[in-house]
Amino acid sequence: MLPIYAGPLETTWYYTFRVICGLILLFLIAPILVVIPLSFNAEPYFSFTPGMLSFDADAFSMRWYEDIINNKQWIHSAKNSVIIAFFATIIATTLGTVAALGLSRPEMPYRGAIMGLLISPMIVPLIISAAGMYFFYSEVGLTQTYAGIILAHAALGTPFVVITVTATLTGFDQSLIRAANNLGANDTYTFFKVTMPLIMPGMISGGLFAFITSFDEVVAVLFLSGFEQRTIPRQMWAGIREQISPTILAVATILVIISVMLLATIELLRRRSDRLRGLV
Repeated sequence: MLPIYAGPLETTWYYTFRVICGLILLFLIAPILVVIPLSFNAEPYFSFTPGMLSFDADAFSMRWYEDIINNKQWIHSAKNSVIIAFFATIIATTLGTVAALGLSRPEMPYRGAIMGLLISPMIVPLIISAAGMYFFYSEVGLTQTYAGIILAHAALGTPFVVITVTATLTGFDQSLIRAANNLGANDTYTFFKVTMPLIMPGMISGGLFAFITSFDEVVAVLFLSGFEQRTIPRQMWAGIREQISPTILAVATILVIISVMLLATIELLRRRSDRLRGLV
């Protein structure tokens, strides 16, 4: 909030900064804002028709959303995306939490190097990771299998869990663990009754990030999946190459809504975690 003693220069910069931020935000979300209304186009075009520009009711339709429901391939792809993302999230959350707990211990050697290795899937270009997975999984027979795609998505989602849980553990009071041990609780009981409830917001946030990563990922699926393992992003890719249809825009709109809801949930969990740690 602008203080009452601010001078003309500070006032000018206060409003200019917010205008700049607004323009940057508009630049980032403009493609999304274009896709959403186009998904209601009554005509099979990827452009605004004269009727849409004049807000003619007949120019808008739900036909492309109905096409998702009536198209068996889209339904099959949606089921694959949910199943793969669910199991990949479970694996990524488990591995990421265990890794974060290990990295949070002060006696852990080479923590910096290990952390860099764990988050490398976020840094290495995805095409390189996908190519490496393809060659490795080809040797062990995991290409064109659900297990191979789930493991690949779990590897891509684990760094998000490591980062969020590590951030949660930063403000964790280690004296609570010592108090539980002094009262006779073993390590397993202490984790489930003391540690886990306090870091749960970070675990859920990381899990949601892993779920979004798996649900939206297409590069690894292009390398590893067969026809039966098609996910929604893979089906959208195939639709753009083989048969351009505004159904793709309808699917994209649904994915945007799902992503916004998940990100809103992550923000609520982050605030709850801050309250639990006494940061707000």
